[in-house]
Amino acid sequence: MILLIVDTQNLIMTNDLYEFEIFVYRIKTLIKEARNNSIEVIYVRHDDGAGQKLTKGALGYEIYEEFQPMPNERVFDKNVNSAFKDTGLLDYLHEKDEDTIIIAGLQTDYCIDATVKCGFEHGLKMIVPANTNSTLDNAYMTAEKSYRYYNEFMWNGRYAECISFEKTLELMNK
Repeated sequence: MILLIVDTQNLIMTNDLYEFEIFVYRIKTLIKEARNNSIEVIYVRHDDGAGQKLTKGALGYEIYEEFQPMPNERVFDKNVNSAFKDTGLLDYLHEKDEDTIIIAGLQTDYCIDATVKCGFEHGLKMIVPANTNSTLDNAYMTAEKSYRYYNEFMWNGRYAECISFEKTLELMNK
């Protein structure tokens, strides 16, 4: 089992995210519990490319201060929505013989959705704890509707196991 923290970068970690305070608290708690239970924490950062606001070297590119990786924790960079495409993450997981992923991060309707579905297609068991992914309002849905659509309808029982935060902590403490 590993904890995968996706795209929690300074530029996009804003108070406008759905349930921002709960989201931050829960990810901090997951990271702490993973470290306390010898569960590897892996981070993924999104790079939109040269000249963009979200690119390597830009101010907002680095991982949110409250979630900072430890020196021994892996960070994979990506330039598409899926954390698995051309990042080396999948090969790394195969080398470690890991098949269960607890996923958290941003954004529900973009990179979390793509990573959950791609992880499923690669034979991984994807676990999505409640209120550990978030997003913003878009032209079609509010952030809350997007969150609920993916977590309660789209992923659960199809591509992932969407479970309570408390159940996730129990799994991590076994």
